[in-house]
Amino acid sequence: MAKETALTEAEIRERLAALPGWRHADGMIRRTFKTDGWPTTLMLVNAVGFTAEAADHHPDLLVQWGSVQVSLATHSAGGITDKDFALAEVIERTALWQAGPPFRAAAKFKREGA
Repeated sequence: MAKETALTEAEIRERLAALPGWRHADGMIRRTFKTDGWPTTLMLVNAVGFTAEAADHHPDLLVQWGSVQVSLATHSAGGITDKDFALAEVIERTALWQAGPPFRAAAKFKREGA
């Protein structure tokens, strides 16, 4: 497998435009997901963990009572790569998925970001 190539600042800005709520800070792309409390926070951590393990690409997580901050970078490339954006997109869809018919929607996650 070829070594991942870090994206340029311009490429990162362009890609972030498609991921509202995500930002570039301290060499990583980051998103804070707000939840309605501890049980939902833990459910989100487990969902992110499952996704990350399946992708063999692991974010840094900051877990607090009503929020989870996800931070992504590819350490082996020394920066942010396509892998980070691909995983961010999956995490975004997973965290903010809203049930519709035939399911009854639960208000567990709020569509807010830091």
